[in-house]
Amino acid sequence: MPANFAAYLRVYEPLTAFDRERQLYWRRYVKDGRAVAPFDGPGRQRTVVLEALGAGWTRLPDLPDEAYVLETDETLLICPWNLRVRVAEAALSARDGVPPVLADAFVPPILAGLAKTVVDDWRSGAKVLERGMPRVHEQVATWGVPLRWFVFVDLSEKAFSVHDGQRMLRYRTEISKARRRAHRAHSVLRKALGDAPITEAVEESTRWLEEFHPRSLVELDYGGLVSLLPDDELETDDSPGLVAGGLAALSRGDADGATEAYEQLVSRWRAVQLLERCN
Repeated sequence: MPANFAAYLRVYEPLTAFDRERQLYWRRYVKDGRAVAPFDGPGRQRTVVLEALGAGWTRLPDLPDEAYVLETDETLLICPWNLRVRVAEAALSARDGVPPVLADAFVPPILAGLAKTVVDDWRSGAKVLERGMPRVHEQVATWGVPLRWFVFVDLSEKAFSVHDGQRMLRYRTEISKARRRAHRAHSVLRKALGDAPITEAVEESTRWLEEFHPRSLVELDYGGLVSLLPDDELETDDSPGLVAGGLAALSRGDADGATEAYEQLVSRWRAVQLLERCN
């Protein structure tokens, strides 16, 4: 069973998106057979982050570069994990909602400051030129899929399989298509709803997509969520279709049609989200 009840939005970039040093590194990485499968990756990431935040740590650790890899006839596509950012985010999250005495015991203030600097640098794009890559290639959402992610993919791009006991559901598309869909959705939402939270969320995700190489691929992976849903629901999943239908209704001024699509989508995912409260 997957380690996390989470879904993932990933961008795989071609080698040409990286500087020469990183290209050589990723070629060796693939040649040596070190690439990790998406099914195994979340568990390994979780282990690395927890070990990095273990007792007695005195600095943000230097972590090895890992990635998911797609090989096509033309090129290698790389989705780096950016674990240093993940560890920094985990360090800050460990302090949230915890009394100061306990927070300082888990993550001392000086290390919290370092973690905040790492996260802020990557969010501002300060490391783009230095590292030759965008800030984060993978976004993670627990106990559900953010509705805005469905904007980027089409129902025809769905892949569902059960192989050797491993269940998988993903949508994968060219980033050029994802960008066009995102811009179109943002335009519709802004005209219909104005500066609503969903409009701002789609705008933020659209800006994130613009950071990557134009020949990249975008992947929406249901990850560990497949463990919470039966096969028949996964096979008939049409969440991107509902989002597309709702946006089409909004664009033609059909508020009832948009509301119906939205309510169907929310109802479908509510059962999964409620499981978080039972966990």
